[in-house]
Amino acid sequence: MREAGPEKRFDGRVAVVTGAGRGLGRAYALLLGARGAKVVVNDIGGGIPGGDADAGVAGGVAAEIRDAGGEAISNTDSVASPEGGRAIIDTALDTYGRIDILIHNAGNVRYAPLTEMTYEDFDSVLDVHLRGAFHMVRAAFPVMREAGYGRVVLTSSIGGLYGNRNVANYAVAKAGVIGLSNVVALEGAEHGVKSNVIVPAAVTRLADGLDTSKYPPMEPELVAPAVGWLAHESCTISGEMLVALAGRMARAYIAETPGVYRPQWSIEDVGEQIDDIRDTADSWLLPVVPSAHSDHIGRSFAMAMGGQ
Repeated sequence: MREAGPEKRFDGRVAVVTGAGRGLGRAYALLLGARGAKVVVNDIGGGIPGGDADAGVAGGVAAEIRDAGGEAISNTDSVASPEGGRAIIDTALDTYGRIDILIHNAGNVRYAPLTEMTYEDFDSVLDVHLRGAFHMVRAAFPVMREAGYGRVVLTSSIGGLYGNRNVANYAVAKAGVIGLSNVVALEGAEHGVKSNVIVPAAVTRLADGLDTSKYPPMEPELVAPAVGWLAHESCTISGEMLVALAGRMARAYIAETPGVYRPQWSIEDVGEQIDDIRDTADSWLLPVVPSAHSDHIGRSFAMAMGGQ
């Protein structure tokens, strides 16, 4: 095991954490506050499906940080509207004069199979997870870019990577967040702004009703260090995804098989060569930053022009 280096601190940094009143968000806020960050603790205090409101949820976490000697203020605006996103960032700017770290963790869940999911349930989840991420980024990114520094951490899920039953709304939202983070990483690269995605799992109130007695330890505190590192000035990556589940940390990534080039294709050709098309040997891993988009096109063009 490597020897631990100096403690990574956030003195002088201002962090906004959405959905920070409970579970994962609370763990993130407490960790950053304990390491010196000034924290805006955002949470409307709603139920799992959304709605409701309890200002005491965010206020309690902010008080915990202050009681431990840190600095924090609570905010109960909703991420689900542009006005709410702006108000949350304005709380940081008006109170502390800057915004260095944005962690978008707020979420809701509305379960239903595809045949029964209502448009209201679909939109409600996208409003918080995906549109909420955009509302937060849209308000924070220009300030970070002008300052020449920023750390953005958006939240996806294994549901966004792999899907799951009865959560089409959640899966769509969590997949969309990955694309948003990649754009922030690309547009922020020359301005000192890094953006990454956390893919977390922990036993929180979302696990109510499940038998977790045979689960390994899965406290939110096992996820928080990954988010803390992504939020720190020493973070060396951008446009990537880190998985944190039950003490396991890993990188999730998108890759392409080299594929097969032919000057012309028929349906029958695809069927005959599907195994070669899908062969993952020598897969391409194209880093988002600096140039995955153009690398993808360039490599494909090179195969076509080389007749390979």
